[in-house]
Amino acid sequence: MTKRPAPVKKYAALLRGINVGGNKKVPMAELRSVLEALGHGDVTTYLQSGNAVFSSAEQDPAALAREMEAAVEARFGFPVKILVLDGAYLRAVADACPFPAAELEGKQLHATFFSEQPGPERFAAFDPAAYHPEDYRIGDRVLYLYAPDGLGRSVLGAALHKPSVLKGLDATTRNWNTVVKLVELTAE
Repeated sequence: MTKRPAPVKKYAALLRGINVGGNKKVPMAELRSVLEALGHGDVTTYLQSGNAVFSSAEQDPAALAREMEAAVEARFGFPVKILVLDGAYLRAVADACPFPAAELEGKQLHATFFSEQPGPERFAAFDPAAYHPEDYRIGDRVLYLYAPDGLGRSVLGAALHKPSVLKGLDATTRNWNTVVKLVELTAE
């Protein structure tokens, strides 16, 4: 009996902290070349903030992330944390959004993706009423943040994203417009 090849899946790779304020410069054309050299297909990038979409027969997103982190560091000379998320997961995150995403501007709603599910105790000290009208909810390896004045002015966002709160987690945030676009680009 011949072994069937693994099905090809669409993934998004979210690179954390690149191309911000002139630091950790990763040109998107070079990032595409790095991913193609790893054997991934259908490689595209979205915006300059470190979003790449690709297809792969590899079924383990964590293994893909480790491979990409090593390749990016080898090419650019600095470490970059990367979260790899498959299209089905991104669709589930969008579908489970506890806020009325269709009624909000993309800059008002954000998703912080985590490398693993945070325990409820991690955010237990944050009373959403104290930050009203800002609000947040925890989902499956994601934090949804409603910040009506945008992330840059969000007091709750700053508090939730402190290193002491996120210690031990790899996390990266995208605005809702980017989440929606990544869902579209990773659709099978």
